[in-house]
Parts: sequence; structure tokens; C-alpha cells
Amino acid sequence: MRVTVLGSGSPEPYTRRASSGHLFELDGTKILFDCGGGAVGRLLEAGHDPHDIDHLFFSHLHSDHMLDYARLIHGAWDTADKKIQVFGPAPLAHVHHRLFGADGALAHDIAARTEFLPSQEVWQARGGSLPRGGPRVTLKEISPGFTTEGAGWTLTSCEVPHCQPHLTCMAFRIEAGGRSFVYSGDAGLCDELRTLAQDADLLIHWCYRGDGETVHPKLDSLSPTPSQIADMARAAGVKRLVLTHFRKHMDGPTLTRARDALRDRFGPNAHVAEDLDTWEL
Repeated sequence: MRVTVLGSGSPEPYTRRASSGHLFELDGTKILFDCGGGAVGRLLEAGHDPHDIDHLFFSHLHSDHMLDYARLIHGAWDTADKKIQVFGPAPLAHVHHRLFGADGALAHDIAARTEFLPSQEVWQARGGSLPRGGPRVTLKEISPGFTTEGAGWTLTSCEVPHCQPHLTCMAFRIEAGGRSFVYSGDAGLCDELRTLAQDADLLIHWCYRGDGETVHPKLDSLSPTPSQIADMARAAGVKRLVLTHFRKHMDGPTLTRARDALRDRFGPNAHVAEDLDTWEL
């Protein structure tokens, strides 16, 4: 079981950190959690292609968690005609249709690639056959409490406080071979997430502000600090804690303070994520 950080950043454009994306691998199965801006580029840097992805789970539909969705699906289709299983809260089906539907933003591109004779020749030269259809996904809108399973793994979920009622926001837990990985999405502290993370081998938790930051008081209850996250994770029996979703201004003294807080309040198995970090479980 391996987890690779494809995006450890926020909505802010930043060369050091792409927006949210995390890759889970198990015995050849590749599952992507969120697909924010830059995540597909990091996927390529990590040695994978879009058509390698089998499942994609969206924690919520903030743009920094799904802006590279079109790139992922288009890339998987154009290179290998791969059908990806996609899960996420409503209105995911509407978003997908607005991108790939008959009247979607990419409809003219898809028509050109499937109907233009030179494009058909290129497709056939790459091993494809005609007639060529458009991008394919198996899409399912899900709600908190959703569960599913695959070859050797099970997934459970819960709701987390973030941007309700505008968006449904979820956290996920995967268990496989006696190991467990929990991805918080963007989450304020709550009993549901604490229960989901109980005794997890790895918890990746968002962190949007440092200890002592009070610039946005309305956000405080929804955006726990490194110390608060560390205390929750330790109480839940988490074995390894990784903070992600860092903002640009947090990569100065705030980063040092965050690492100190994690060490003091959780221990040596706590880290601040960097893009392309990999964790073996």
C-alpha cells in the first residue's frame, strides 16, 4: 500500500505546491483522491499516466480539488480510451456534463478528434479503432456514509464541516490487508472524522492556517491549526500524521512552527507534506 502526494497546496497558484490530489496504490489498483489544479502534472512526474487511474473520489467540489478533472478524463480517453470510475457529491454529474456532454465545454474538441479524418488516422495509427466515441466514465454521485469495495480494499466515508450548505464535504478511509489510510478532505475537527480516523496507519489532514493565526476569525472553527490536528490525531490513535493544503505564506516561519508543534504534540511520525512525498504502509 502506497500513498503519493500529488498536490499539497491550496487554491493559490504556486510552483512548490499543486492543488489537492493524493494517489493511493494497492496491488496494481490506483485510486485518486481529489484532482486539483496541477495534480495531473504531478501524477506524470510520479511516473503514472491518466489512464493508469482506476477510481477517482472527490471529497468536495471546490475548484482546487477538481480543476484537473477535465485533464485527467481527457488524457485517459485520448491515450488509451480508459474508463475511470468517478465518485463524488452532487452536483458532480452536472459538472461532468458541462465539460463532456453533447453541449459541454469540450464538445467541439471531442467532435474534431472523433470525426475529422486526419484525427481518425492518428487514432488508428496509435492502435485505436473506429468509430471512435468520446470520453467514458462510470460516474456515481455519493453522500456521506457511502461505502464501497474493490479488489482487496474497502472504502468508508463521513461528512466533515467545511463549506456547508454550499458544498457537501466528505472524508474517506480505505482499509486493505490490515492497514488503513484516511484522507480528511477539507475538514474542521468533528467527532465523525475522529471516529473515521481511529487507529489509522496514515491520516492526511488539511491545514489552512498556522498556530496563532487569527486573520480570518470566521474560519477558525473550520480550519484547525497544526497543534489542534496533532492533538486530535494522537487521541484517535493515528500512527502517522501528514498535514497538507498549505498556503503560500505558510512556507516561511509558519512551516517551522508547524513542524515544531507536530513533533511536540504528536511525535516523530508527523510531517508537513511536500508534493511527490510517498508513504509506504
